[in-house]
Amino acid sequence: MDHRNEHGDGRPRRADVRRRRADPPIGRGQGRGRAARERAASRRGFVATLALGGAACLAALAGGAVAPVTAPPRVEVLAPGAAPAVLAPAAAQVSAERTAPPAPVLDQDFADPDVVRVGRVYHAYATNAHGRNIQHATSTDLVHWTVDGADVLPEVGAWVTLDPPGHVWAPEVFDNGDGFTLHYTARDRAGGRQCIGVALADSPDGPFRPAGDGPLVCPTEQGGAIDASSYTENGARHLLWKSDGNCCRRDTWLHLQPVSWDGTRVTGDPVRLVRQDEPHSWEQGLVEAPTLVKRDGRYVLLFSAGDYRTDGYAAGWATSDTLTGPYVKGNGPFMTTASFSGAIGGPGGQDVVTGPDGQDRILFHGRGADGSRRVLYAADLGFADGRPVVRGSRTVYEAELARVHLASVREAPKAGGDRAVGHIDEPGSFVEFRVFAASAGRHTMTVRYGNGSLDAGAPAAASHGLTVNGTGAGVVDYPYTGWDEWRSREVPVDLRAGWNTLRLTKGERYTELDAVEVA
Repeated sequence: MDHRNEHGDGRPRRADVRRRRADPPIGRGQGRGRAARERAASRRGFVATLALGGAACLAALAGGAVAPVTAPPRVEVLAPGAAPAVLAPAAAQVSAERTAPPAPVLDQDFADPDVVRVGRVYHAYATNAHGRNIQHATSTDLVHWTVDGADVLPEVGAWVTLDPPGHVWAPEVFDNGDGFTLHYTARDRAGGRQCIGVALADSPDGPFRPAGDGPLVCPTEQGGAIDASSYTENGARHLLWKSDGNCCRRDTWLHLQPVSWDGTRVTGDPVRLVRQDEPHSWEQGLVEAPTLVKRDGRYVLLFSAGDYRTDGYAAGWATSDTLTGPYVKGNGPFMTTASFSGAIGGPGGQDVVTGPDGQDRILFHGRGADGSRRVLYAADLGFADGRPVVRGSRTVYEAELARVHLASVREAPKAGGDRAVGHIDEPGSFVEFRVFAASAGRHTMTVRYGNGSLDAGAPAAASHGLTVNGTGAGVVDYPYTGWDEWRSREVPVDLRAGWNTLRLTKGERYTELDAVEVA
């Protein structure tokens, strides 16, 4: 896809946290009656889990006339109206129904998708499969797809060796003004490395015919080049690509290189943007599949990392104030197998396109029920201060970074980040999370909590009141776990597109908070 510039948003702020000395836990002779013991024990809270290794901020784009691509199933709307700071036991309970991750929009092998819009039709291209060098499908809504039975690249360049046959990868297609350009990856006959070639066609339907006598980009000494992607700005076209160093124990760099408008010639030297590095162990030693967009004045580089053959494959991001960098990586991936609750294995190979409603969509491959195929998914996409936010992919908000009122943050070695919020004990106590939704509608909030409450010496359930954007949304019940033992409670919440506030208030007995996750 030919990526151009557009929009973005901001990040949750770190709250001022009121710290108090933690009372001793139950069983150490420090309590004064049952209420005092329960109150003291409630200090033993928990800290937000960094699921996905992601940042604690989310963003989204406002919904348009078209329904979200990944709209979850409808469930009963619960407990409308304002809620007091302390909700009585009789208040409406929040349903435990949960939203589902996105389902495939094209349930066949369709890896490394690239999407370009021509008029009202979206054209998607994918890595070799089904006897075709490059696959092609069309859609008018990014949800319903018609697969082209023809190979849009029936012949590859003379520089290519197809040994084994069909090894043509990661297409990139764009409108060059006089027709359409296809960049593809194949193995160079001379150097034995994978390299990037060019083909041209009059129509996005192809057929594309090889252009030039050799590959466009082929740094053999760096391991070759793969995963072409195009970005245009101020009338200039740039090619992004990966040096395939993981083939031969070298670094994998993502590059940006100026090319001619039709993409058939390089016109300048490549600039290195990011590579795999040790602090980001989730990358498993390689980065690839670059996609560059500009949102709210910030350049956002999306990329995939890890072994594409496994569920460890994932997508991350980096941001910069200038086109050529420096780019600063986010502190973890924004799409993983875990962030989709295991329903999508190894998400990656992403592309970004504007949907029919004018809002961003992300298309990517992943493994569904049949783990042998990488099928096509589409989801609503937003950006929070540069961080990509995908509807259906869970993002974690740490409790100790939320707005904490009449409560306190404490050390909690078993919690995520080794900290938690406890002492949510007063009538006015609350923890308020600022969260982002990629589009409006029903989402799943997962509360990570610890409850060691006792009633007449026996383990007892506890609760918090829940408000969403200032409106009462019922009560969240917490079964007993014991202090410093963390469990999850899922509840549905209705969110607007963009920033939202989720407030958990003092309810029955005592519960401590580690984090909330929103998908």
